[in-house]
Amino acid sequence: MIQTGEKAPDFTLPATGGKAFGALGKLITEDGMLRLSDALPHPVVLYFYPKDNTPGCTTEALDFTRLADAFTTAGVIVIGISKDSLKKHENFCAKHDLGIYLASDDGGETCEAYGAWAEKSMYGKTFWGIVRSTVLIGKDGTVAQVWPKVKVKGHTEDVLEAARGLS
Repeated sequence: MIQTGEKAPDFTLPATGGKAFGALGKLITEDGMLRLSDALPHPVVLYFYPKDNTPGCTTEALDFTRLADAFTTAGVIVIGISKDSLKKHENFCAKHDLGIYLASDDGGETCEAYGAWAEKSMYGKTFWGIVRSTVLIGKDGTVAQVWPKVKVKGHTEDVLEAARGLS
């Protein structure tokens, strides 16, 4: 997992959503791409999650959407990243009226760069997948805080509190 104090790796990924952050500027380019460097000098919350429309991932996305106005007021942009396709992200956003950005890292390079792609185990089976984790990036592009192996309940409130400390 990436560490506090490290420079956040830049990325360019296809993305959807983000309507809640309109006051902070439009981040998705005309060709449908989102670049981390375009989000700076705002603080950025990157949250990595396994799969659209699963219970934990839906709860997390809804929690970030519920607090989107508070993040915007703090000048902070929220971006969710998974390996799901852009089409799945668009359907996920529409189905749940999500206001956050969702970026598609179908090749997994960004997940790997941040350390969110790792070996996991469940029911005695070992496999590779996205570890639910969150990275708070300061205005200067430096990692301010990392939450590895996130438990969904109450997490967005903790991230908002930390993000407010950067504004």
